[in-house]
Amino acid sequence: MILPDYSFESAARTRGLARIAGIDEVGRGPLAGPVTAAAVVLDPARIPDGLRDSKALTAARREALAAELEEVAEVSIAHASVEEIDRLNILQASLLAMERAVAGLRVVDFCLIDGNKIPKGLQGKAEAIAKGDARSLSIAAASIVAKVARDAIMVDLAQQFPGYGWERNAGYPTPAHLQALLDLGVTPWHRRSFGPVHNRLYQDISLTP
Repeated sequence: MILPDYSFESAARTRGLARIAGIDEVGRGPLAGPVTAAAVVLDPARIPDGLRDSKALTAARREALAAELEEVAEVSIAHASVEEIDRLNILQASLLAMERAVAGLRVVDFCLIDGNKIPKGLQGKAEAIAKGDARSLSIAAASIVAKVARDAIMVDLAQQFPGYGWERNAGYPTPAHLQALLDLGVTPWHRRSFGPVHNRLYQDISLTP
């Protein structure tokens, strides 16, 4: 397995860019809940062991690393709401959440962003890295923090809106979630611009994602 390293950060630092933020988001695919982004500035002398793409870690390990990162790194978490997702589209809402996460940090010299899009507000001081959460330690850290933060939100929302299984599926279109849409209907936290939710609102019996 190829593990993330600090090479992208080191290359930026050789150009005199000292404060480098890794940025990632989670929650593009769910039918419900916000999209969440995190920006993390690592201290090169205090990088936690075991940072990698959040999807490669257990929930318990993600939570432990997120707690450690809060202690040894500068961390900012931000969201774009369901209403913003429906108004802007999920890509633009994701980029907006990323910009907000960076805005929550102190001065940042350069950003490393997972994916192939750079938010408009970060143009000129950022690099987009395909599969960055598996290649850059800073982005891996951001992926962990964002995943833990959003999962916690969905667990809380599951208590308010039981039956959809959000504590297990985080709002993704699992068979159980799709069935709950049929049985229980649409909540204020569902994304109305997403096909299965839109179909349910208009009583379309087909809820295939």
